[in-house]
Amino acid sequence: MKNTVERKNAMFGFGQDIGIDLGTATVIAYVKGKGIVLREPSVVAIDNHTKEVLAVGQEARRMLGRTPGNIVATRPLKDGVISDYTVTEKMLKHFINKVCGKFIFAPRIMICIPSQVTEVERKAVIDAASQAGARKVYLIEEPIAAAIGAGIDISRPCGNMIVDIGGGTTDIAVISLGGSVVSTSLKVAGDKFDEAIVKYIKKKHNIMIGERTAEDLKVNIGCVYPKIQDVEMDIRGRDLTTGLPKNITIYSSEMMEALTEPAMMIVDAVHSVLEKTPPELAADISDRGIYMTGGGCLVDGLDKLLQEKTGINVMIAEDAVSCVALGTGKALDNLDSLDGKSR
Repeated sequence: MKNTVERKNAMFGFGQDIGIDLGTATVIAYVKGKGIVLREPSVVAIDNHTKEVLAVGQEARRMLGRTPGNIVATRPLKDGVISDYTVTEKMLKHFINKVCGKFIFAPRIMICIPSQVTEVERKAVIDAASQAGARKVYLIEEPIAAAIGAGIDISRPCGNMIVDIGGGTTDIAVISLGGSVVSTSLKVAGDKFDEAIVKYIKKKHNIMIGERTAEDLKVNIGCVYPKIQDVEMDIRGRDLTTGLPKNITIYSSEMMEALTEPAMMIVDAVHSVLEKTPPELAADISDRGIYMTGGGCLVDGLDKLLQEKTGINVMIAEDAVSCVALGTGKALDNLDSLDGKSR
């Protein structure tokens, strides 16, 4: 009898616990006991006339910048927070159904949020997840989730510094005894890198490119620290003089020129957090180094630039992109003790 119930529960996703990294660029879902089960772009395609959702995730991302007038492919999260509540709710509902299938009891969900969000932004996340089908919603700050995911023991009385660079926000925090001692969140991250590339190519080459081309450039040849060898990449854009498509070659040295300004904003923010850090914890950070997580930290040379400017050893976490989701997943083990406290 017990086995039959367990089989049914497994079949219907009975009372599952899910951790969600609700990122500006990507949504990653972690199911307790299974690990990461979903990794999709946070993009939704909607029919403007009927307001019907046509595609979510990878399928919708392919439509970005390529839709007819009545279809809009949008990203409902901007700078780490919800900018379109209704679309976010529909997106979450789609992902929860994809992860759980049919469920008897709605799942408990833990979602990570940037460290400096307002009460209104917190409530928007809780409400969107509840409306999307969550039985109970818990929130965890991104730097704390990132530290847990990077394998740091945050419960000990010693300082650890985390720099989590996502798509919309960079969260910087000094963590000790399970909580943030000093933290800041700035709206300069992966998306701002893309914007800087679009602006640079428009200004220097008089060519307009889309955000997907900018992201390809950032991933393939982007750098913020001099490379030993200049690498190149061919791209296609629209010539602003003739209005016709044009092919050009871009070099990594140009990418460095384009990306230095947003990268230095992150370095300055790290510097200001270190200035506010109590001396004992600052000494710990000097010994233990700075941990970088999030997809944005993979821009070539960002760790070297930060190390040069702070004089502190900088390490990139093993699975930098998934750190926040893994940390949220590990935090699911404490949901029963959190009940009533964390909401």
